[in-house]
Amino acid sequence: MKTLFYAKVFPYTGKELHSRFIRERTGLEGDAAIAWVGPCDVPNENLVDTEDRDAGEFIRAKSMLHFIVETAGKDLHRAVYRQRLLAAIAADAIREMSDKIVVRQGDDLFVGTGKLSVSIATKSPVSTLIHLGINIDGTGAPVKTSDLKTLGIDPQALAKTVLERFAAEEDGIRHAKSKVRPVP
Repeated sequence: MKTLFYAKVFPYTGKELHSRFIRERTGLEGDAAIAWVGPCDVPNENLVDTEDRDAGEFIRAKSMLHFIVETAGKDLHRAVYRQRLLAAIAADAIREMSDKIVVRQGDDLFVGTGKLSVSIATKSPVSTLIHLGINIDGTGAPVKTSDLKTLGIDPQALAKTVLERFAAEEDGIRHAKSKVRPVP
């Protein structure tokens, strides 16, 4: 899996969650994961989560660390596993960098009663896609948040750690699959 921390700041609006976005933005082809810093403003009409969309919700934060992962194929079940693996890796890294208790509930991260992240997995006609956003400054969010600024965590350092560990897990899974023989 190819990874990249993209140094240019740009917003996440939900429209970025589409096939070939990573290639269009960075030139990386194939299975890839990128991270960048930018504001988050996902209006209701751009939400992929139909429950949230039907409830009239939206997502907003002054600044987030965004991750998008795109992998070939349309297996949404596998994408949700990847999404939760990505969230677990991020939770571990945040714990290590802050000595705070970070709780993962499904694909969401919390510190105390503050929501630290948002995430969704979906599929396109040719791939599966994951977005994970971690609050850097949760100002403007419609819920109580926690954020990396308060935790004293450098977003770029966190991004690089999470991307490296996620790619290593993907490589390890590929290796584990290649070293076994079928059984009757």
